[in-house]
Amino acid sequence: MEWQQLVRDSFRRQTQELEKVVEGLTKDDLDRQPVPECNSIGWLAWHVARSVDRNMSELMGEEQLWIKDGWHARFGREPDRHETGVGHTAEQAKAFKSPSEEVVMDYHKAILNRVEDYIDRRLTETDLAREVYSPTLEVTRTVEEILAGQFWHGMHHAGQAGYVRGLLKGKGWYGH
Repeated sequence: MEWQQLVRDSFRRQTQELEKVVEGLTKDDLDRQPVPECNSIGWLAWHVARSVDRNMSELMGEEQLWIKDGWHARFGREPDRHETGVGHTAEQAKAFKSPSEEVVMDYHKAILNRVEDYIDRRLTETDLAREVYSPTLEVTRTVEEILAGQFWHGMHHAGQAGYVRGLLKGKGWYGH
């Protein structure tokens, strides 16, 4: 297996797992918190997408799809390139209102398409050691560290969203 295939597959699996989690959910389901101060499925799915969009856009040196393609408007949010949910208070997470399941997943898929194109057309093995400064996070990391962080972060939150779905909908939803 080529390393690019492994990277692409990791991003794809993240999107596929979230797609299973949100499948068939209503806006109310997406916004429901199983207990106060717990993130909702919709917030978690949005946060994963925003994080990938921001981090990968910085890595690619391009504008975020959130702003460039107007995804912020479809989510009813401001075009703030810094807002990804990091640092949200319990009140802000509770106030988050999800768009439909389709909009949530269309945003994920748009980001996935962009990332796959970057991996296929521009990312080289030499690039993995390149350092990238994030003005949002105010840290410098290598491309490899950014990619690994995105895999871990995305699957961590996809697992949380799946757990919340199980709490709300009960056993047997996965792989139905």
